[in-house]
Amino acid sequence: MSFQAKLTSGEFVVLAEMDTPKGVDISDLVTNVRYLKSRVDAVVIPDLDNGVMHLGALAGGSIMRQQGMEPLIHVCGRDKNRMALQGDLLSAHVLGIHNIMVVKAEEMINGDHPDARTVDDLDETGILSMIQSLTAGTDMAGFELRGKPVLTPGIAVPPIADTEQLKMQTAAAGEKVAAGARYIVLQPVFDLTFYTQIIEAFTSLNVPVIPSVFLLKNVGMARYISINDPGSRLSEDLIRRIRKAKDRDTECIAIAGEMIRALKGMSQGIKISALGWEDRLPAILDSAGL
Repeated sequence: MSFQAKLTSGEFVVLAEMDTPKGVDISDLVTNVRYLKSRVDAVVIPDLDNGVMHLGALAGGSIMRQQGMEPLIHVCGRDKNRMALQGDLLSAHVLGIHNIMVVKAEEMINGDHPDARTVDDLDETGILSMIQSLTAGTDMAGFELRGKPVLTPGIAVPPIADTEQLKMQTAAAGEKVAAGARYIVLQPVFDLTFYTQIIEAFTSLNVPVIPSVFLLKNVGMARYISINDPGSRLSEDLIRRIRKAKDRDTECIAIAGEMIRALKGMSQGIKISALGWEDRLPAILDSAGL
């Protein structure tokens, strides 16, 4: 059953995120995805994520299709104007890529090409409206298309640190749902009590909500996230647990598995991100019982 069909039927979906390489050697990408066959519903492919130049999402999505996996690619307005975005979305359909996640990209200043110029012709709501127009058979200039693309768009919600931000982001997501978003992907949060509040708030928008689980690699990464991303609510107790573990790699996988099991009962899916440790994704799935 396709990702879109599962969303529509209310079945639980499992997404795994994989970055494309910085270059053209796709061997690791192909190797890692082969271990996920029949275990995940779609592979999420970011596009120049974190402002870092690497192989584009269209190519990554095409590779997933070649490997028999359903892709879900990021689309943002930071790097391209409305004409290029429309061309990419038509290309996606032709390549068999129908799942789209509309995201707000990171600032260029934080990436590896800080002098690159941003475009930002369309914001997230504008891109969603553009997708609605394309799937109805018309481009943004009002010209009729020769064949309508089939696309399933969703959105990614930014990190949420407190209840005030939760209200603001829920309202913003509501506008995007009205513009055509069919599902919502949340950022990782390590406090299940607060994550429950977040999921409940976005579930009120009546589209599938998919929380994210992030694989911590070590104590240093956990400490960095706790300091620089307060919205993650990563506790000292969790950092201490990793530090005291005899096998820290195994402990981090176990933590991810526990989060997935806890979230499975309160959402319609899960997105797993390993950030360079994609070879651990099968172990995370095993730990989560998926």
